[in-house]
Amino acid sequence: MAQTVRATTEKGRRPPIAAVFGLFAPLNRLVARFAGSRYLPLWAIMRHHGRRSGREYATPVAAQRTAQGFVIPLAFGESADWCRNVLASGRAQIRWKDREYTVVEPSIVPAREALDAFPAIARPLLTRGAIDEVMVLRDAEPAVG
Repeated sequence: MAQTVRATTEKGRRPPIAAVFGLFAPLNRLVARFAGSRYLPLWAIMRHHGRRSGREYATPVAAQRTAQGFVIPLAFGESADWCRNVLASGRAQIRWKDREYTVVEPSIVPAREALDAFPAIARPLLTRGAIDEVMVLRDAEPAVG
């Protein structure tokens, strides 16, 4: 399983939302166990390879499905290792609702540009500065079914 990394912003401070997520550290193993399953649809498992080591990692991420692929909020910013790994390789695999997807062409965009991908209840996190950026990933192949 992926190691926990303390993310910081460009100025060396942790994003404000990081403090909230730190409260849930004891639940990480439980979330990781069910992420990607139909029982926890907000969470997915992202499989990616280390930039330097080439080692495969599996990281639970909050993911929202779109017609073209996925949108993933960057609660810890671009400095999270999983984010840097996916950007470097240009691809990853996502397990979401018990299905595997290969995704490509990762890009970082302002969260406000991806509001339509999220349910109304989640939009305040994206519009009030709690999460500034999202990663947009495109399906490598058109979804079937």
